[in-house]
Amino acid sequence: MTLSDLKASIASANPPPDLPPGLTALWHDARGDWTRAHEVAQEIHDANGAWIHAYLHRREGDLGNAAYWYRRAGRPVETGALDAEWNTIAEALLQR
Repeated sequence: MTLSDLKASIASANPPPDLPPGLTALWHDARGDWTRAHEVAQEIHDANGAWIHAYLHRREGDLGNAAYWYRRAGRPVETGALDAEWNTIAEALLQR
C-alpha cells in the first residue's frame, strides 16, 4: 500500500481489512473519529504506538500529554502542521 492508497481508502466506510493497527489509527483520525483512533493507538505498545498517541493528543490540544508520549516514542515534540505529521507517520509505517 502507498500513501496515496491509504488516503484514497479514507473515502470508504471501513478501513482496509489488512491495515496494520498503527495505520488503522491514522485512518480513523483522518475520518474524524479521534476516539476510535485513540482506542486503537492505546493498544499499540511500541515506539510507533507512542508516536501515534502523541500526535493524537497534539491534535486534541492536550500538549502536556502529547509531550509525554513524544518522550515515550523517543521523538522530539512536533510543532509543525498536523497534516504534515500525519503524512510523516503514515509514510514511516508504510515502509515497515
